[in-house]
Amino acid sequence: MHGWEFMQWGWFGFILQIIFWVAIILLIIWIAKKITESQPGDKSSSQGDSALDILNKRYAKGEIDKEEYEEKKKDLTAG
Repeated sequence: MHGWEFMQWGWFGFILQIIFWVAIILLIIWIAKKITESQPGDKSSSQGDSALDILNKRYAKGEIDKEEYEEKKKDLTAG
C-alpha cells in the first residue's frame, strides 16, 4: 500500500510524511520539556532566585532579624 501511495503522490507525499513525523517527534519533546520544566512545589528552581534574593525575601517577611540578615549578607557578598 505504501508503494502505491508513494507513486500517487510522488516526492511531495514523501516529503509530507517526513514533515509529519518530525512534527510528531518535536511535539513529544515539547510536551516532555513542559512536564519536567515546572513541577508543583519546586519554586526555587523554577524562579531562579539567587541566595541574596532569598535572603532579602526572608528579611522582608520577618523570618530573620536585622542582625542575622546583615551577618548572612556579609557572608554571601564576601565570596
